[in-house]
Parts: sequence; C-alpha cells; structure tokens
Amino acid sequence: MSATTTLVAGRAPAADAHVTFARVLRSERLKLWSLRSTWWGVALTVLLMAGLAALMAATLGSAASSPGIQETMSADPRLASPSGAVAVTFGYGFAQLTVAVLAVLAITGEHSTGMIRATYAAVPRRLPVLWAKLLVVAATTALLAVVGLAAAWLATASSLSADGLALDLSDSEHLRALGGTVAYLVTVAALSLGIGALWRSTAAGIATTLGLLMVLPLLFQVLAGSAAWAQDVYAYLPTVAGERLVATGPTPDGLLSPGAGFAVLAAYATAVLAAAAVAVRRRDA
Repeated sequence: MSATTTLVAGRAPAADAHVTFARVLRSERLKLWSLRSTWWGVALTVLLMAGLAALMAATLGSAASSPGIQETMSADPRLASPSGAVAVTFGYGFAQLTVAVLAVLAITGEHSTGMIRATYAAVPRRLPVLWAKLLVVAATTALLAVVGLAAAWLATASSLSADGLALDLSDSEHLRALGGTVAYLVTVAALSLGIGALWRSTAAGIATTLGLLMVLPLLFQVLAGSAAWAQDVYAYLPTVAGERLVATGPTPDGLLSPGAGFAVLAAYATAVLAAAAVAVRRRDA
C-alpha cells in the first residue's frame, strides 16, 4: 500500500503533468462544450438567426409595394437602406444575448459550484485560465456567428433574389456587414466574459451585461428626445457604437462611422477585461 502510494506520489511532478497554456485551453474547451446549455444555446441561436432573417426578407419584399412599411422601417437606422445584407444579418440582435449569457456562464458557473478553486489550484497563476476562457468563448462565438449567417443566407436566398435584393458578396459594404456581425458578436462575448469575471455571480453578471447591451440604449434613446447630451452619450454606448460595423448605407447624423464605432466597443471590452485580470489576480477564489 505504502509502495503504491509512494509511486503515485512520485509521478505527480513528472514532466508530462506540467501545466501548459495549451492544456489549460483544452481544459476550458472541454468545460464549455460539456455543458448541455452550450449546445442548446448554439442550436437555438442558429435557428432564430435563420428565422428572423427569413422574416426580415419577407418584410423587405412587402416594403417594396407598401409606402407605410417603408416609412416605418426608415425610422430605424439599421433598416433605412434595405438590402440583402440587412436581412441576412438581422438576427445578430438576438444572437448577442445568447453569446453574452454563454460568456458570463463560462466563468460564473465555476464560481457558483466552487470548481474554480480546483481550477486555480491546478493553475496557480490564474491569468492563463482567464485568457484560455476568452479564446474558447471567442472561437465558439465566431463559429456560432458564421453558422448562423450561413443558415440565414440559405433561408433568405430565394426570396431576396426574387425581390432584387440578393446578397452581393462583391459589394464591400455587404462583406463588411457580414464580417462585422462576426466581429461584433465576438467582442460582445469578450465584454460579457469580463463582466462575469468581475462579478463572479451568474445573476449579477447576466443582469449587468443585458442592462448594458439592451436597457441603457433604450433609456438614452428616450432621453435623447429632450436632452442633447443624451444623444451624444447614446452614440458612444457599447452596442450602439459597435452596431455601426454591421450597418449598411449612409451614417445617420449623431452616430459614429463603422470603424470608429467598433473601436469604441473594443475599448469597452479591453477595459473590462483588464479590470477582470486585475481582480482575478488579487481576489480569493
């Protein structure tokens, strides 16, 4: 018995047990994809991105013969310039909610179960865990966005072609909208992961993230009608700024250009992740 114990203990510090970033990355990938909620979230998001795209394609087709629908759509900057890219990318508004929740859960789930203590015991430096989670979440989000866009294109190709609004991959603006959707969702996921790392609570992390992504833009949109300063702030909110990379057509007054808007969103994500890195290093598990 003692000999066996000694042998096992003697193998513990062996070279093949050395913790490397590649192994931490593999561990985080297995953690995320072993959750049933991840598979359900991915499947539901792809289906809804395709469904919402098909609905928007039908709406664009109806707008061609209905001035009332055209007037209603023109009030939304995202729909002011109808095109195939608008229809195919339309579902990103829902997808951002899914990836935000998945990103928050990727780190708060371990805190809620106490598994994070075992993780940090295996990786005492801690920061490799955060960066591995970031890479896994970013890669998962990029894959989800690409598959969702592909499903959306398949669901809308025939109706958009019939209405003369087919997605044109030779159009740089259409390509920017497609690539921008992927970049936007990945950045939102990174921002959400950082918020989750700061709060370490699933409820608080999701509430904060959804409030930042959904509630604040609505609040400032209402305030903008009576206060000029609110309109200025509105343009620099994370989602409002980042969505400019997905939008097509002329830039509306008061909003940022696509490049500047995405830079603002990326700055938010970078700042939150930097704060999360400091917190992960300094706080107890």
